[in-house]
Amino acid sequence: MIPLRRAASAASLLCALLPIAVAAPAQAVGAAPCGTSLSPAPDPEQARLADTRTTVLIEGGGLGDFVRRFPAALCGVRGAAEADRLVDGWGEALWQSAVRGAQGQRPTGGLPAGDDRPLYWARLAMTEQLARWNPTFTVDRAALRSRFEDASRGLTDNAFRAGHGVRRVFISGFDPFGLDAEPRRANPSGSAALRLNGRRITLSDGSPAEVRAVVLPVRYGDFDAGVVERAFAPMLTPGPAAADVITTVSQGYPGIFTLEAWAGRARSADPYPDNTGALSGGTREHPVTAPGLGPGAEFIATTLPADAVTAAVQAPYPVLLNTEVTEIPAGAAAPVDRADGPTPGSRAVAGGGGGYLSNEVAYRSNRLRGELAPARPGGHLHTPVLTGLPDDPQQVTGPEFERNERAITSEVRAVLERAAVAKAP
Repeated sequence: MIPLRRAASAASLLCALLPIAVAAPAQAVGAAPCGTSLSPAPDPEQARLADTRTTVLIEGGGLGDFVRRFPAALCGVRGAAEADRLVDGWGEALWQSAVRGAQGQRPTGGLPAGDDRPLYWARLAMTEQLARWNPTFTVDRAALRSRFEDASRGLTDNAFRAGHGVRRVFISGFDPFGLDAEPRRANPSGSAALRLNGRRITLSDGSPAEVRAVVLPVRYGDFDAGVVERAFAPMLTPGPAAADVITTVSQGYPGIFTLEAWAGRARSADPYPDNTGALSGGTREHPVTAPGLGPGAEFIATTLPADAVTAAVQAPYPVLLNTEVTEIPAGAAAPVDRADGPTPGSRAVAGGGGGYLSNEVAYRSNRLRGELAPARPGGHLHTPVLTGLPDDPQQVTGPEFERNERAITSEVRAVLERAAVAKAP
């Protein structure tokens, strides 16, 4: 098991990161939480916090003080407007601290820089505390959680700061998933987002670029409520700070990267659940259209420079262009797998990334791109599956796991350095 040493500067760092308006009252720090309730019961994601390894991961990322101090901060809130400001500020501070830890700009508690799991579990612990908070005034709990989630995922206070001549690259990653089978799982797409957010990179043509990133939930309900559109719309709305290129990223297949040539409009992943145990309602034989989608084609093609990427980036993992889709051909009723993309008039069953949320994030973001900024390049990248967790279930990290995570996230950067060279016509 990793050592649970606490960074000596953790408390002072937290105070420096949090705005005065949301800092926990000094007299409340370490005191018993006030105004809390034992109900409601935790949701399916929060219930996994009962596994003590989640505390190991929070502490290992140096984020334990956020969880310890948040209840006291909630106790000091005097009204609904102040509650809004508090969850915004604490969410943004949690995101910023996770980014700094991932980029080696602050000490962690024993986990290596770049691990995405501490942010995931700390966020969940804080949403459970928010659910148990029992203020003396009326609050919209769902709205407060949504605000906190957005802020702690990089959706707020995360605008490009690049000057003239610097290209702007916007990417999204995902939370860990499949946690009922293995609670220690990480997601290299989330790690890549944390490692790259706010960083300057040099593109393959020698030009500079700035990367901004978000980490999205693996929950159908959040997608139905427009989290993808909230994340991408500000970056695609025409203006001097709009992204020049977008790329959604998720964990995909063992041992390879794939650039997905096609994103499909349908959900068809049942019986595979999301992180709350919810199903999409769609299967291979009976695909469904996700709620809240605006008008769009059944399939959307990538506009990333796939040839440039696949010709140049092949180590340590090969990068392939995936042109496969599953469709129901025009006039037919049964699904058909195709290796060379969709046929005219067909209905989408699955894009190259399947019929799950990895495909849907590509479809939603690029549908919006086509609406707001059709000349901007965009597409989806699947990373290899992150492997290498120790056989001992009590060990949350190990040399092979850390080595694989670094290799995958480094290659995500190499892909972006090629993909972001493409310019709008």
